[in-house]
Amino acid sequence: MRVNECMNPDVRVAGPDNTMQSAAQIMADLDAGFLPVADHERLIGIVTDRDIAIRGVAAGKPPETSIREVMSPEVKYCFQDDEVEDVLDNMGDIQLRRLPVLDADKHLVGIVSLSDLASNGEAQQAGQALGEITRPSGLHSQRV
Repeated sequence: MRVNECMNPDVRVAGPDNTMQSAAQIMADLDAGFLPVADHERLIGIVTDRDIAIRGVAAGKPPETSIREVMSPEVKYCFQDDEVEDVLDNMGDIQLRRLPVLDADKHLVGIVSLSDLASNGEAQQAGQALGEITRPSGLHSQRV
């Protein structure tokens, strides 16, 4: 099975100059904790609810702080024609629960989460990936 068969194609994107508050509101509306950040059509980062909480609120930044100041600038992604098994292995290795999905021209076309992959017949491998994702490591430190 390929990623485009189970990804969510409805993607909202934040701009780097959007505020933490506006990004948090979008996440609340979507019931999601993750937003890709794009400058025009170029994906330049990811902002999560944890980024806002740790790099923003806990650091004493006001709600008007730009996403650029709290986002993670390193973007991990997969392609829409990647095999689900390969993506699950990669998610375990890089310890991420969701990834932006790009087309061959590197345009954002969706988001795929561990639960998307698990609910599409890959539950056992998704469980293995989750085990890898939750192991302690310093891969995603919130320290700046």
